[in-house]
Amino acid sequence: MMQSKKRVNVYSTLGASNHSGHKRAEHDLYCTHPEAVRALLKIENFGKRIWEPFAGLRHISCVLIEQGYDVRESDLLARGQSIEQLDFMTQEERWDGDIITNVPYKGATEFVRKCLDTVADGRKVAVWLRILYLESAERKRFFEQYPPLRVWISSRRIPCGMNGEFGTSAQGYAWYIWEKGYKGETTLKWF
Repeated sequence: MMQSKKRVNVYSTLGASNHSGHKRAEHDLYCTHPEAVRALLKIENFGKRIWEPFAGLRHISCVLIEQGYDVRESDLLARGQSIEQLDFMTQEERWDGDIITNVPYKGATEFVRKCLDTVADGRKVAVWLRILYLESAERKRFFEQYPPLRVWISSRRIPCGMNGEFGTSAQGYAWYIWEKGYKGETTLKWF
């Protein structure tokens, strides 16, 4: 019995949500710490127009606006804020700009694929995801079809905020950068 409890704790620490003892955030709302966005803007170049299609509580878009970007903010739920209420997964618009976002982790690959389908060739999609996103046979096939240009691994534990509340984190995160149409090797870097 004791060994089983230890195993659950190890899985929880590693971020395996199906083994976790805690409740998931409502609507998978895990906000990106503004520090992660500021770091991204120091290491990666983007066009002037950015769409944040999973704007949540605006942690990413507020930093982008503060840095002078022209930001479109949308989310499935408006959450009482002045963002466009839109189901990104069912919209068919093409975006002539870049996307910077933190997609809901459950179904992340489909969200990333939709981001890539939405932008024009040569445009970037930057997504804040756990380092564990690199794992799995399904995602290996996805990465072979849509190789990221770069993966920027955070050398520090920058937490995601469950329902907008930031604490400490045992998770490792990275910025995954795709450039639509890129077919080369993925470069791993650290920040």
